[in-house]
Amino acid sequence: MAETVTWLTQDAFDRLKHELDDLIANRPVIAAEINARREEGDLRENGGYHAAREEQGKQEGRIRQLQELLRQAKVGEAPTDSGIAQPGMVVTIRYDGDDEKETFLLATREEGSHGDLEVYSPSSPLGAALLQAKVGETREYATPNGRTMKVTLLDAVPYQS
Repeated sequence: MAETVTWLTQDAFDRLKHELDDLIANRPVIAAEINARREEGDLRENGGYHAAREEQGKQEGRIRQLQELLRQAKVGEAPTDSGIAQPGMVVTIRYDGDDEKETFLLATREEGSHGDLEVYSPSSPLGAALLQAKVGETREYATPNGRTMKVTLLDAVPYQS
């Protein structure tokens, strides 16, 4: 399977890298907190110890998530080629049998705020189905409930912040 590339602006990359650096720098603080709570006595009834361990688990999970995201990140501007669905593009679609159009940004949610624009991940079922689709092309994808949906790409333009 091809490795997933996450498109990020330089600002988003820098912000996420800063968060990762802060989390890594905070590791000794959490470890000290756990040690201090451990010395309070019986671990079975020590809420502070368990809370500190839980916080450490969440922090380590976020560190792994950020490391993977940044490892796969492609930093730079959004694609400039219109007409093909790819990360960093604002796509407009229509579901088969529906007259309503839906417009969203094909990007990672980590990218940041996009105003009122909904964000779909390229690794989501819909996002993955649309990747590299050309305007006018119809693609199918499986929904979480097992149904198959057909969607037609109506437009794909570079995201402008």
